[in-house]
Amino acid sequence: MQQPKLLSEEKVFKDPVHRYVHVRDELIWDLINSPEFQRLRRIKQLGTSYFTFHGGEHSRFNHSLGVYEVMRRILETFEGRIHLTYEEKLLCMCAALLHDVGHGPFSHSFEKVFRFHHEDWTRAILTGNTKINGILSRMGDDFPKKVAEVIAKTYDNKLIVSLISSQIDADRMDYLLRDAYYTGVGYGNFEIERILRVMRPHEDGIVFKYSGMHAVEDYIMSRYQMYWQVYFHPVTRSAEVVLRKIFQRAKSLYASGYAFQMEPVQLLPFFRDKVELSDYLALDESVVFFYLQQWRLEEDPILHDLCARFIDRNLFKYVEYNPRDFRLLAELKDLFQMAGIDPMYYLEVDTTSDLPYDFYRASEDEERIPIMLRMPGGELVELSQKSEIVKAISGKRRFDYKLYFPLDKVLALPEDVSGKIRERLGVMEDA
Repeated sequence: MQQPKLLSEEKVFKDPVHRYVHVRDELIWDLINSPEFQRLRRIKQLGTSYFTFHGGEHSRFNHSLGVYEVMRRILETFEGRIHLTYEEKLLCMCAALLHDVGHGPFSHSFEKVFRFHHEDWTRAILTGNTKINGILSRMGDDFPKKVAEVIAKTYDNKLIVSLISSQIDADRMDYLLRDAYYTGVGYGNFEIERILRVMRPHEDGIVFKYSGMHAVEDYIMSRYQMYWQVYFHPVTRSAEVVLRKIFQRAKSLYASGYAFQMEPVQLLPFFRDKVELSDYLALDESVVFFYLQQWRLEEDPILHDLCARFIDRNLFKYVEYNPRDFRLLAELKDLFQMAGIDPMYYLEVDTTSDLPYDFYRASEDEERIPIMLRMPGGELVELSQKSEIVKAISGKRRFDYKLYFPLDKVLALPEDVSGKIRERLGVMEDA
């Protein structure tokens, strides 16, 4: 067994959510100081949410330290309840710290356009030619692979996997509290201290003492509210739509041979669909913002306009949309086209959905492992069987559809055309 390699003096980060983040292991400290992890300082945790909640500019570095701290505290509560080797504990803490290291700028908007997943880049960073891989390999040649497997939910110890990926895990507990704190909302707050006190290791996962059920209920409802009030806020989604359209337009212009005033050198690998790990790691949000400022000066009217909208927060307006109303969308596309407004870039249906809690165990998705309560007699009961609150939202996926468009462009059209479009959209001039 590997012997603990501790720092000569514990390092402490002051944290607004957990008060302090404690680092005692040399390996963890070195991972935090690796260039791949420091890159997360330059990537926002909440993407475009700062357009809606001006305080929501915290980073994925911020969040990743928090997940590590929650995991460290979970492991402390497990002392004396289950035996984990030093390597297993370090595996848990490394997975918690590095679970988001593969995120790119404006993660999900960027991923949708360029068709890749941050999970794949996380695996590449952990197992490729990186500083992080070299640091992890001190624990053994196969240790980076083990960390990658925990994050990918394929590791054979399901207890370890459940601590970072389940319906109540270190990742979710941190981001709910952290995102609520920075956005200034109260929805995401729950009693994490109480949850940690009633959490127990059990075979392939974790369970919770029945006496702590109300704290778990509070967590489930906090998650539900945060998704619909913060993460899926329509203004945030509008900014995401505009950003996706910018990337799509720039990529399309490059493919058509358009001569940019300043060639977007750091984005060319993404336009060509030939991205190396070094290309990906060189990209962060400061680079993207530089190109947005440059593209605002381009002669192409669509790219120029979209970049100006994003930078100046002149976002698209929205109306509720019925996904079964295909005729309306087709008619609006025709009207936009005839009015000289390209519907490919200025008319977008955005869909969101969330399943706040699932009582059904799906083996192919370990995140759906139901939350189990340990009753006073020792038997295990699934949460929604005892909680009326959780039962009311269990297994019920909620969907939301909105149609986004530039109202200012519509209002600038001749009155007969503008009126017809507004009538079909169901918006008035002062919307």
